[in-house]
Amino acid sequence: MSDIVKVQGHTNLVRDVNSNAIINTNQTEYQLYMKRIKVREKQSDQLRSAVKEINNLKSELREIKELVRKIVK
Repeated sequence: MSDIVKVQGHTNLVRDVNSNAIINTNQTEYQLYMKRIKVREKQSDQLRSAVKEINNLKSELREIKELVRKIVK
């Protein structure tokens, strides 16, 4: 296990001596961070889904236009 020391002046921060990384030990902040990540992922998925739907509608509209052109001829 890594050696950990408290960061002076910060109650929720510790430093991993081996990697020199600063680690936030506040669970509430971590949960909020993870919640924000999940919200961003969900928004990204929704945007991706909307783009797919738009592309599908464009394709269908092209097919309809082609059929109308054939009918007019």
